[in-house]
Amino acid sequence: MATTSRATPKASKASKAAKEQEAEPTTSWNRMELLQIADAVAREKSIERETVIAAMEEAIQKAARSKYGHENDIRAEIDPKNGAIKIFRCLEVVENVENEATQVPLQFARDRNPDAQVGDVLAEPLPPVDFGRIAAQTAKQVIVQKVREAERERQYEEYKDRIGEISNGLVKRVDYGNVVVDLGRAEAIVRRDDLLPRESFRQGDRIRAYIYDVRREPRGPQIFLSRTHPQFMIQLFKQEVPELYDGIIEIRAVARDPGSRAKIAVFSNDAAIDPVGACVGMRGSRVQAVVNELQGEKIDIIQWSQDHATFIVNGLAPAEVAKVVLDEEARRIEVVVPDDQLSLAIGRRGQNVRLASQLTGWDIDILTEAEESERRQEEFKARTELFVKTLDVDEFLAQLLVTEGFATVEDVAYVPEEDLSGIEGLDPNVATELHKRANTYLEARNAEFEEQRKKLGVTDELAAIEGITSEMMVQLGEKGVKTLDDLADLAGDELVDMLPEAGLTADDANAIIMAARKHWFPDEPAAAESAAD
Repeated sequence: MATTSRATPKASKASKAAKEQEAEPTTSWNRMELLQIADAVAREKSIERETVIAAMEEAIQKAARSKYGHENDIRAEIDPKNGAIKIFRCLEVVENVENEATQVPLQFARDRNPDAQVGDVLAEPLPPVDFGRIAAQTAKQVIVQKVREAERERQYEEYKDRIGEISNGLVKRVDYGNVVVDLGRAEAIVRRDDLLPRESFRQGDRIRAYIYDVRREPRGPQIFLSRTHPQFMIQLFKQEVPELYDGIIEIRAVARDPGSRAKIAVFSNDAAIDPVGACVGMRGSRVQAVVNELQGEKIDIIQWSQDHATFIVNGLAPAEVAKVVLDEEARRIEVVVPDDQLSLAIGRRGQNVRLASQLTGWDIDILTEAEESERRQEEFKARTELFVKTLDVDEFLAQLLVTEGFATVEDVAYVPEEDLSGIEGLDPNVATELHKRANTYLEARNAEFEEQRKKLGVTDELAAIEGITSEMMVQLGEKGVKTLDDLADLAGDELVDMLPEAGLTADDANAIIMAARKHWFPDEPAAAESAAD
């Protein structure tokens, strides 16, 4: 292959320019001015000087490709010390040339450098580019774009680690209710939903808000601020209460109705320090500073307690509570208050009980003492009638069982016989007879359910699953669930909804469904468990 000539139609412009470069001295550039511009842009945009110089190099490369041909692999370098610009074309050393614009034969490369090997890159110097109007505009666009990208990356890296902090800024503009905030080195946004009700800002106003999210988006990093976030109140208290900042006092829970009312639960790690008093401050100075920042939002500070009942009673303050009944499994509590405290406990539009529920994580039902007494009497009457009917006993004996805490026939049947005999006023022979009648009733009822189950076509395999009673099987059969596959296809919440009177928890329902799915994975219990999830 001939290697004496390298001039081709595609590469002639670059080759000619290289010869001119050897014959003529490099055109003079205002080198120091270039570095001064890079320094000024780096300071103004708070980005690295090297990033600006890299953007300039890319702009020069783009202008050089426009002059010498886009098919050439042209690179530019700016010396960061003296501003000298070097432009050269990169040529890959190969055995067989396929692209003459970017490749050069080995023999030609060894004429320039005897140590050249296949795979090396030969740098061919080119003269500086004389920027025309279009080339200068293109270079400017490249530099602006690269600097903007570097600035956005700097903003993201700076603010992504500041999530959870309070930031101060100036309102730059208000767009359709959303407030754009100038933070000095970046812009942030407070969406309308993150502003307090009846709160308005104008251009130039100072604003204080909580950084709750920073995201990368095509138009640049978006910094989201909020004045309604529960953590905003926590951070405000930490700024006002030194004990909170030092960790002596902790805020364990917060519930807010932004702009109206809030509740916070505090706990002290030092028995000598009152957490509520420390947060309130001398004559309410500390809490008042937070209230002023939140546009007059009322704040109830209560003491956190490990005991659920005590914590919930504290959370319903200022209402007084007479009695509570907890359901640990359902995380539901029934609160009984004096008649004159009902409106105070519920609050305006249910605000007090709603905030207390959010604060404690429990569902709260509020009853007056009169309502609770009436309901208790109705339950007492219904249970008495149940025992009279099912156990064939007189009203006095039925009332005695209800008074002792028996609620269903199952309670009487499954309790040890000696416990029944131990009830004051109950003869041992009567206790034995009661136990016998209760078991006889349940056997007859289960036999009836079993017959109904078979008529409905509920399979024996379904009946064999642990945790499903005869009554539950009848209810499932009436709703079309008759085989293991029918049950296995259900989700836990569907099973709970199908059996409202069974009192199943979500865990109970999932366990039953998992047992029904075992035949799908006979040798893979882990797979069955995963499918249930």
